[in-house]
Amino acid sequence: MLIEHLPPESATMTALRNAAPPADLDAQAEGADPSRGRWSQTDLLLAQAIDAVNRLSHYYALVNTSGGKKPAPPAPVPRPGVPRTPDRPRITPAAAETLFQIINGTPAPPP
Repeated sequence: MLIEHLPPESATMTALRNAAPPADLDAQAEGADPSRGRWSQTDLLLAQAIDAVNRLSHYYALVNTSGGKKPAPPAPVPRPGVPRTPDRPRITPAAAETLFQIINGTPAPPP
């Protein structure tokens, strides 16, 4: 039971993987889904860092794209046990105008 719950990068798990026949490793790899595996705190922080870099790259591409089709936003790195959420709805121009009036007390300037 203790060995089964060791982190994948531990010396014991590495030794077990190194001793496994290639056929067993291939069979395990076929059905593997990394997003359903156990993640350490470091893995989760790394996924957040990757998402942040991807968002910054997307923002950079948006700012430097003139005309034409804008690049789609990047999908976040899938996390284990976290279902994918659908895209959030965008705010409508009428809702944006109302929000602007509530915040500033004046009508928004025309775009």
